[in-house]
Amino acid sequence: MSSKSKSSSSSSSSSSSSSSSSSSSSQPWIEKYRPKKLDDVAHQEEVVATLKRTIQSANLPHLLFYGPPGTGKTSTILAIARELYGPELMKKRVLELNASNERGIDVIREKVKTFAAVAVGSYDSVPGYPCPPYKIIILDEADSMTRDAQSALRRTMEQYTKVTRFCIICNYVSRIIEPITSRCAKFRFKSLDTDSMVHRLQNIAKAENVDMEEKAYSTLVEVSEGDMRKSITMLQSAQRLVGKDEKLKADHVTEVAGRVPDDVIAGIFKACLSNSFKTIQVCAEDTIANGFSVDQILSQLQPLVISHPHLSNTQKSKIAIHMADADKKLIDGADEYLQLLDIMSVISTTVATSV
Repeated sequence: MSSKSKSSSSSSSSSSSSSSSSSSSSQPWIEKYRPKKLDDVAHQEEVVATLKRTIQSANLPHLLFYGPPGTGKTSTILAIARELYGPELMKKRVLELNASNERGIDVIREKVKTFAAVAVGSYDSVPGYPCPPYKIIILDEADSMTRDAQSALRRTMEQYTKVTRFCIICNYVSRIIEPITSRCAKFRFKSLDTDSMVHRLQNIAKAENVDMEEKAYSTLVEVSEGDMRKSITMLQSAQRLVGKDEKLKADHVTEVAGRVPDDVIAGIFKACLSNSFKTIQVCAEDTIANGFSVDQILSQLQPLVISHPHLSNTQKSKIAIHMADADKKLIDGADEYLQLLDIMSVISTTVATSV
């Protein structure tokens, strides 16, 4: 081989390796650290144990996964598919649809029915994997599907059950029609506990060489509200905000999450307790001028109201109802300053009458 050809081959190999490393570095962490095996799924021990026994028999029923977002529902079924077919064959055997976008009856009649009707060849197998003779259709966010589409899906599930298994994924099982739920093995995914989330976040931070203070982990868990996907996304965003040389702190997480700083919330509540409308008005004006979201302020004010020692349950309920009304008005496009002023006035008046 000539030196010219050697140099060209070496340059092409180096360019391919650099491109692969750059694509890996640019990959979102939620995909990079998505569980590849059932054993990697965090805090869903009962679900994982049952599904592992099902995989051993290779006779998978129709599945219905439901629970809060970011608890591992989609990751679990993808891990099952990978363990059944292997990473290559699952590309042919698995159809994944987001039912919130493709939720009409036409999608069920065309995409789903066409894929479900095709038989699986016995020759199409991978050594080391069970490769059962059926395909898997994953319908994510299925609670967004119309009732007509769900009825059509029920008929499709019934007709092609020998060659296709369905996995229905949703947040609210009550929005899935009874004929579908009765055909599926139901699994509830619970919100992740703090220890599980912190452990996973610590592993990711270590793998990505992110220097974090301990309080930042608890802040991540708090603002994500048990959503693992949300916490990983915020961790990646916060790391990009501070850079590699600076230590990632809880304040950085709060800023990335769009959360109002605790001292601002404390200042608003203190103004409410002042029993002075002028103080409340100035505080509301300053808060809006600083660009804080009133919707976020309401969600952070609520725990302070609930834990206030001098308010009765009736008074707390009254304030909570006003907060709910204000939240609805904000969604409808009401002025943020007026809604914040109204809520602060209600809290002030209620607290004043309780003392």
